[in-house]
Amino acid sequence: MTTRFNHAFQEIERPFAWIDFDALDKNIATVRNDCREKNIRIATKSIRSVEILRYLYDNLPNAVGYMTFTATETLFLLQQHFDDVLLGYPVMEEESVRQLLHFVKEGKIVTFMVDKEEHVTFLARLAQELGVRVQVCIDINVSNDFKLLYFGTKRSSLYSLETLTPFLKFIQQQPDIEVVGAMGYEAQIAGVGNRPVNAIKGRIIDIMQQQAKKQVTQFRRLAIAHIKAYFPKVRFINGGGSGSMAYTAQQREVTEITVGSAFYAPALFDQFTHLDLEKAAGFALRVTRKPEKNIVVCHGGGYTASGAIGADRLPVFYEPTFFSYLSLEGAGEVQSPIKVKHKNINVGDTLYFRHAKAGELCERFQKLHAIRGDKYIGSYNTYRGDGQCFL
Repeated sequence: MTTRFNHAFQEIERPFAWIDFDALDKNIATVRNDCREKNIRIATKSIRSVEILRYLYDNLPNAVGYMTFTATETLFLLQQHFDDVLLGYPVMEEESVRQLLHFVKEGKIVTFMVDKEEHVTFLARLAQELGVRVQVCIDINVSNDFKLLYFGTKRSSLYSLETLTPFLKFIQQQPDIEVVGAMGYEAQIAGVGNRPVNAIKGRIIDIMQQQAKKQVTQFRRLAIAHIKAYFPKVRFINGGGSGSMAYTAQQREVTEITVGSAFYAPALFDQFTHLDLEKAAGFALRVTRKPEKNIVVCHGGGYTASGAIGADRLPVFYEPTFFSYLSLEGAGEVQSPIKVKHKNINVGDTLYFRHAKAGELCERFQKLHAIRGDKYIGSYNTYRGDGQCFL
């Protein structure tokens, strides 16, 4: 399976990050198909490469812009001539936001996420200072509280009409704030796979997600109607994620779907039974030791993903049937011992891996080395390669 990789990347020093454009193009087609007629907003945190972001935008006819993750990242992208950016998270960094508002004065479309009065007050003060009108998106919490279990993410404080109403009235009193969008991100559907290692857990997740979909649909539609009663000129409703594209595409209130991870198809997305994605990005390590017949040691590999600590945060093998980690060592900071079965691996060989999450891979490498077919087609800078580090 990795013969073409070895051929294409034979001159590249290890370790390195790779991207497979054949797989990437197939994933782009899958995203287009699953999202149907909905607009697509590209999640930059899952890509973290200016050149790849441009490639995705150019190959998605229904792309409408980007969802960014920090104020400084948003500034960087605006400086690279990007436009229509939605900050996916509230930001409170005064100097960076002030710079963003200068771009707004020049005609760029920048939308800020809000769910607390403090967010709005902060933006309103800077808007008045700079003489600009600030566009905001209201983040509603569509997580499910099943009493014994909270199913979703602890993020927005707007989880009911009772919490939403006073917030909407408060914004109405701010002449320099314009509500242009609303977001209801169903993380418990989009970001939780229903095929984990534990089959029983997978069945439970599947049942909970079916129930969650009914509640998300009901509350999001009610909340959006409530927001529009106060702000009828809302221009977009954002929802979904890579794991919920097909479901979100069926929601009539949603106008755009945020997609990021689906393009690289990281290892965590192998746990979604309904996704048909190709392995599009990962990294390669050199085998530098062979202490035993069936044990080799790779130089590097400790690229553990964020989130609740568990085995599913480790990188996975591109060819998982042949390799496994040692339970007492896992993926190491400077070396990773690997157990080998049914394959002959020697010192000097290369093993290929995939990161558990999408964009975090790019924080470890300055370039993504690209392959199409069995040909090396060059490298693409990551944010790190451009000298940037945002979170």
